[in-house]
Amino acid sequence: MNERWLPRIQEVGERLAEEFALARRPATDGPQPHELRASDADRDRVAEVLNEAAADGRLAMDEFEERLTALYSARTLGELARLTADLLPADEQPFRLDGRPVSAIFRKEQREGRWVVPAELPVTAMFGTTKLDLRDAIMQNRRVVINATLMFGGLEIHVPEGVEVIRVSKDKTVRLTRPQDDPDCPVIEVRTSNFLGEVKVKEPPKRKRRR
Repeated sequence: MNERWLPRIQEVGERLAEEFALARRPATDGPQPHELRASDADRDRVAEVLNEAAADGRLAMDEFEERLTALYSARTLGELARLTADLLPADEQPFRLDGRPVSAIFRKEQREGRWVVPAELPVTAMFGTTKLDLRDAIMQNRRVVINATLMFGGLEIHVPEGVEVIRVSKDKTVRLTRPQDDPDCPVIEVRTSNFLGEVKVKEPPKRKRRR
């Protein structure tokens, strides 16, 4: 394949995947990612960015103090996100709230760190690999549906302890993680439409029982 056409193919593939995902996305009555309540850990992440910006001169002292005041009065993730929006590129922000589809067309794409996993997340991998790291993520719902379209591609999911992952393909449901003791534990439901695609799940090692 001519390498000059590869970026164009990636762009078209990602646009089609996003339009398809938006058409399938159902309306939700729950809180949007920017409306979710912020934790002390989220405030600490933002404070670290503000401190670094003040130290290297990107923020004047009066701006720094103003943003610190807003930081400790903020209640939602959206209010926190505004404080660092002009300080870092989108992929380096303390957390991500966009909830956009994840597409890997002839490449590897990943979501990791502090990000909000929407109630329904479209994932596309065509001759590429998508990696979703949920170990430090915020799940918008206790049950998240991942609609995965895989064509000669793969989906790799890293989960924290206490999360169950199941794969639904046609009329078949398969558990991809160890059975959980808590019947109300968070569940990741992976619905796959694939042609020679693969789903892998990595979970923490099983704790050894003390004797």
